[in-house]
Amino acid sequence: MSKESSIEWTESTWNPVTGCTKISDGCKNCYAERMAKRLKAMGHPNYINEFEVTCHKHVLDLPLSWRKPKMVFTNSMSDLFHQDVASSFIKKVFITMNKARWHCFQVLTKRSGRMLKISNALNWTSNIWMGVTVENGRFKSRILELLDTPASVKFLSLEPLLGPMPNIPLNGIDWVIVGGESGPGAREMKKHWVADVRDQCLAANVPFFFKQWGGVNKKKTGRLLDDQLWNQMPVINLKAAEQWN
Repeated sequence: MSKESSIEWTESTWNPVTGCTKISDGCKNCYAERMAKRLKAMGHPNYINEFEVTCHKHVLDLPLSWRKPKMVFTNSMSDLFHQDVASSFIKKVFITMNKARWHCFQVLTKRSGRMLKISNALNWTSNIWMGVTVENGRFKSRILELLDTPASVKFLSLEPLLGPMPNIPLNGIDWVIVGGESGPGAREMKKHWVADVRDQCLAANVPFFFKQWGGVNKKKTGRLLDDQLWNQMPVINLKAAEQWN
């Protein structure tokens, strides 16, 4: 239920919840759904329900056993704020993140309404980064709901970026990730969409991270934007967090 990650902007994944349901445009070619089907076929016990929403109590304390500080993408195979995840279980996930202060936990959701609704019942320690996925301009409301939460670090994942994103409300946003869709049926991402987001971030002094162009062969299309790698991230010092270890 955890592993070292090949995702460029994190180091490890932790999945106390697996499974999800499609909610908006970006979900059409969900990589996690494809992966869950593969893991079930391989006999992985945590994917016996394939991509049905399933909570795994037995991995709740797992990050507490990782002594070296790391960046942890929480629920890479689900959405923590899915309606089928009980609020009591979400609180337990947060308690683990609160205890494991030497790690930095990166949480992403498309269900920003529920996130905001229960946000005041959660303990937002500074090691919890909260982000929303926004695939095009139709879903900018997710950004506004994120901004209303008490999270110390707020970030945006514009992946897969499926349309232009003018006038992003960046005041209060600490980081922006952009990426194209990859794998079977991948939809095209236009360069001017990406460049415009980058330019907005530069103007607002918000760190910008370009993950990939995507496509059927993402290794071939690569990660360069205007002949440059964009790996900017919020400034943190995980080693300083070792005092909590």
